[in-house]
Amino acid sequence: MCYTPPMPPAARLALYSLLVALAVLALKGTAAWITGSVALFADATETLVHMAGSATVLASILYASRPPDANHPYGHTKAEYFSAALIGAMIAAAAVAILYSAWNAFVAGNRIVEAPTGLAVTALATGINALWARLLIRRGAALGSPALAADGRHLMSDVVTSLGVLGGIALAAATGLWWLDPLLAALTAVGILWSGARLIRESVGGLMDEAPPPDRIARIEAIVAEHGAGGIEAHDLRTRQAGALLFVEFHLVVPGAMTVADSHAICDRIEGAIRAEFAPATITIHVEPHGKAKREGVSLR
Repeated sequence: MCYTPPMPPAARLALYSLLVALAVLALKGTAAWITGSVALFADATETLVHMAGSATVLASILYASRPPDANHPYGHTKAEYFSAALIGAMIAAAAVAILYSAWNAFVAGNRIVEAPTGLAVTALATGINALWARLLIRRGAALGSPALAADGRHLMSDVVTSLGVLGGIALAAATGLWWLDPLLAALTAVGILWSGARLIRESVGGLMDEAPPPDRIARIEAIVAEHGAGGIEAHDLRTRQAGALLFVEFHLVVPGAMTVADSHAICDRIEGAIRAEFAPATITIHVEPHGKAKREGVSLR
């Protein structure tokens, strides 16, 4: 019998996210069709982009979870950054399409019909999105999945724009100022474009081996200091993040007379402490004699 490994938790959430996006798209699409509102159409378009993004996230997480092989000895975790960049590009394309539709609606002078029904359906879809976005952001951070967290942040931006669209259409229906509809659509497009640019920026940072935030680096240094008893100093600390996987490397200076076994024990102790807090992690420690001390970095005495 062929063994099928269980689906990673992040991939399972991405699959559920795709199903949620499909349900929300059906609701928002219905609202846009009933009312003829270009702003609600813009809102539904953003959900369509999110659904496509969820499918991309699912594929990238499944690929990123594959173990290292001969061609990818450091694993496949960076695949998630490509996913986040692709989502950002799709968001930008959707924003351009929405701006085009908004202009056409403004020129044609579209009027909204069945506003109360459309607003009610959109409000239901927005509530579903808000709950799911909070879950994705929280679980994406806990699982160390940049693609999942990006999916959640994009969805939360969808919630914010949906609330703005709901308020604006309600105002347009109450006052008869129908030009508010294409205006809201254009503002939604600008917000979507900003969201896409931010995702692309974060993805490029990951692909370029950008260092983790300063507070994480400071915590790693503190762990080295706490568990490096017996050594002299640790210097040239370098870290990078590749999806959920943290890479750490540094030089560990020990007394020249220390045995290989004793210095190895210090390394094991430090590695275990780092992994206990930042798993999964790949840690490389270069051991040097006391003459290599630089009087900088992390003092272990």
